[in-house]
Amino acid sequence: MHRRRFLQTSCLASVAMASSLRAEPVVPRIRIALKCGMAAFGKNLEEKFRILKEIGYDGVELDSPGGQDKAEALAASKATGLPIHGVVDSIHWTVRCSDPAEEVREKALQGLLTAIRESHTVGGSAVLLVPGVVDGKTSHDEAVERSIPVIQRALPLAAELGIRVLIENVWNKMFYDENGGDAQGAERLAAYLDRFDSPWVGSYFDIGNHRKFGKPEEWIRTLGKRIVKLDGKDWSREKGWVDLGEGDIDWPAVRAALAGIGYTGWATAEVKGGDRDRCAKVLEGMRRCLLGA
Repeated sequence: MHRRRFLQTSCLASVAMASSLRAEPVVPRIRIALKCGMAAFGKNLEEKFRILKEIGYDGVELDSPGGQDKAEALAASKATGLPIHGVVDSIHWTVRCSDPAEEVREKALQGLLTAIRESHTVGGSAVLLVPGVVDGKTSHDEAVERSIPVIQRALPLAAELGIRVLIENVWNKMFYDENGGDAQGAERLAAYLDRFDSPWVGSYFDIGNHRKFGKPEEWIRTLGKRIVKLDGKDWSREKGWVDLGEGDIDWPAVRAALAGIGYTGWATAEVKGGDRDRCAKVLEGMRRCLLGA
């Protein structure tokens, strides 16, 4: 009797658990962070990190080369339990991997190598990089062909330290046509990433940056597993950059696209920062838009 009752109870528990799992589909885990410079409070990094964790952020992202003191940041992270998930290359707009001058491209490489080392030092996993800029002295094809060898030279160190180099889609006139309308896709960016044929290069997809030129949900589906991290912002045809949820982005469609590619990872707010209340509002917007919360 005891054995029969045990088996019956176990069977009922298994059925209940299976029903519960069917009733609650698994939602991809997205951890929400912000750029450290957005937080305009705290007498030092430890206090800043502590407040960010109290607000509810899962992590933070630094700048490199330069930017925040990395030893202080690591100590603050350990003291508060707030992870530093990576760094943004702080010189990529002015010292470009796509520059016509070889000496400038060499400086860009050294900056990227520093960012890789410092991301590793603080416990990060990646460096956000804008690979080049199309302007009066650099065409799109030149930006592509000049930037690839620079980044490739950084990959041995990236592999050694376990740090990924992630290409951000920005208004740099690469991988889209400035006058091409709002129905452009991510095929050129995907092809660029595939040129590296390396697990150490991927996409840092900024959801808001290309709403002017295409639909983020379609870019997400095209890039698929190439996407390693996300930046969060919103954009409006009428007002330009706006608070999360107040622009033209179809956030339910974005959530569906992220679920469709099985995205799990970091999403970092990149909007106007400010005091504690402002950063709390940004977090609320990120949760509402990306998590549907």
